[in-house]
Amino acid sequence: MVRAGEVSPKELVQLCLDRIGRIDPQLNSFRKVLAEKALLEAEQAEARLKAGDERPLLGVPIAIKDEVDVVGEVNMHGTDAFAEPASADSEMVRRLREAGAIVVGLTLLPELAICGFTESATYGVTRNPWNLQRSPAGSSGGSAAAVAAGLVPIASAGDGGGSIRLPAASCGLFGLKPSRGRISLAPGLEYWNGLAVNGCVSRTVLDTALWLDITAGGSLEPGAPPPPDRPFVESAKTPPGKLRVAYSTLAPRAAAPPTVSDDVKQAVADAAELIRSLGHDVSQRDPDWGGIGNNITPRFLRGVADTVKEVPYPERLEARTRGFGRLGKAIPDAIFERALRGRESDAVRVNAIFDSFDVLVTPVMGGTAVPIRRWEGKGALRTVLGMSRFYPYCVPWNHLGNPAMSVPTGFADDGMPLAVQIIGRPGNESTLLSLAAQLEAERPWAHTRPPIS
Repeated sequence: MVRAGEVSPKELVQLCLDRIGRIDPQLNSFRKVLAEKALLEAEQAEARLKAGDERPLLGVPIAIKDEVDVVGEVNMHGTDAFAEPASADSEMVRRLREAGAIVVGLTLLPELAICGFTESATYGVTRNPWNLQRSPAGSSGGSAAAVAAGLVPIASAGDGGGSIRLPAASCGLFGLKPSRGRISLAPGLEYWNGLAVNGCVSRTVLDTALWLDITAGGSLEPGAPPPPDRPFVESAKTPPGKLRVAYSTLAPRAAAPPTVSDDVKQAVADAAELIRSLGHDVSQRDPDWGGIGNNITPRFLRGVADTVKEVPYPERLEARTRGFGRLGKAIPDAIFERALRGRESDAVRVNAIFDSFDVLVTPVMGGTAVPIRRWEGKGALRTVLGMSRFYPYCVPWNHLGNPAMSVPTGFADDGMPLAVQIIGRPGNESTLLSLAAQLEAERPWAHTRPPIS
């Protein structure tokens, strides 16, 4: 629309700012709105458009999750424990700005991105636009709530154990966790011992594909995948051909037994049937999870402990966050090192399913979006046990590094969005995007709007 002259960058930015001002007091999705900077950048974008500039995101407003460096802004990580403004944009933000995007604000997350809900003592509760008594999940809950409510068309998200896919599933959005190393984490090299990746949440598959094309590359992280054979946008516009598709609702063994609702199991069965109707070969097949949880938990908790240790004002953290740090610190070095070594054997065993299948379909989480304050007042141990029961399906793919996406599949009887997770081989986002676009064309979801206005 910007390129065609149907709308100006300034009009778009002002529209987003107006919607944020009207709607976000109900949602609490933004930590900070950069109104003056965004309007100034919109004026500059209009001048570039008149000069014939054709950058792919020129004049498009976006939001950035407040765990990614934005020059001149304090990266608060959902806390009150940081004070130093960023001296430069992160590599991902730099690439987005080079593509012409305009950052209108910074979105909220739980402290240090630890939890699967977006609540903190400092910034309060972020709410789901489909139902204000439900959570948009986490840790990218602010970004997901903002996109779902139409406050911005797309927003950055990070995923260290489901933090792109869980909010996307909770808010009726598309969310792709890229392969480890696909998008640079610079100025960092890796986070949470290699579990964490950068990405986005969007309404459409094509939007995520474009975001990937703009931001991918330049990573120095060990095991970073090679560039795709063609742009991700082209993959999203091209049918995938006949695929071999496995589906499963078996969760890896967690610290406590998983809880999975009938709605979620039916969503997986319905997605499998839809995929079969599109001409793909579909079979029920469970991954060989083995004892994968024994290696995931030490990596996750030690990663959290390392993050807590780096906070400049740790005394300002919530008691639960400091408790997470103590849990990770209590893990013996020998167990942690064994968990790191175990990743390779876990990858060989679990990814053996891709010798026979191109993709795997599973739940994203155990039900629809959780109620707000579900774990309020709970300590670190009770919180992690509760989350592991409800969110067991996502973190294995952070551990292994595979790309995995949350694809909307409709709504449950409670009126909340449903989704399935689809996982691909390491480095193969292209097949996932192609299949997701095919599903989107068959059962569109981007036209649905939450009741908030």
